[in-house]
Amino acid sequence: MIKILIIGLGGFAGSIARYLVYHGLDRHVQTYFPYGTFLVNIAGSLLLGIIYGLMQRGNILSEEMRLFLAIGFCGSFTTFSTFAYENMILLKGSNITGALVYTIASVVVGIIFVYLGFVFSK
Repeated sequence: MIKILIIGLGGFAGSIARYLVYHGLDRHVQTYFPYGTFLVNIAGSLLLGIIYGLMQRGNILSEEMRLFLAIGFCGSFTTFSTFAYENMILLKGSNITGALVYTIASVVVGIIFVYLGFVFSK
């Protein structure tokens, strides 16, 4: 139960950080390109890479800190970071086909399902 609470607290912090970054940037940059979302996704990917890199170096991060940061914070700040990490794992395993299929399918099917959800909700 404590692990769920730790993840939830990280998610709470991540969602607030996402809102602050996204809307903070949105106030200063008026454009049609979603810079706020782009920045959040890239920053979350960098943070998740740092977290997992530190984990591989040894006992630098506790299990609780990993749950808080990687699953809670990054998971709430952006799910793109997990997507990017999973693709990196596929590529590190020389599964280029798997990475391409996962990337293309995720993007295309994701857009289709957002559209279907929009249509079904009308």
